[in-house]
Amino acid sequence: MSDERDTRRGAHAADEGDGTAAATRPSGKRSARRARGASSEPDTGAIATLDRPSRTAATKTDRAERKKPGNPLKRVIKFLREVIAELRKVIWPNRKQMVTYTSVVLVFVIFMVAFISGLDLAFTKGVTWLFG
Repeated sequence: MSDERDTRRGAHAADEGDGTAAATRPSGKRSARRARGASSEPDTGAIATLDRPSRTAATKTDRAERKKPGNPLKRVIKFLREVIAELRKVIWPNRKQMVTYTSVVLVFVIFMVAFISGLDLAFTKGVTWLFG
């Protein structure tokens, strides 16, 4: 019985204790990004700083690009293209859903108008009674 426990402990220790089996498993987002790239090196969990520019260089170029006004007509066309692209992603309701949503909104608006009108009438009567 103790031999079985030792065998199980040994297998468990090999998975977690020495780190060999843990190094082959994905360790999060970094390893997923690396897997998509062309690198065949094993992921050690370290962030590669040579692959991307420093933050100060990125912010300087971003600021320089923001200051350029560009052609206003091209910016409007780009904006409209992006709007159309976003509208294509929208899941539009069908006819039954539209009727349901519209009726719910109308019932709610009618209720709120009646409620506010009732409060207004009550306050008007109260002020008239108090000061009249």
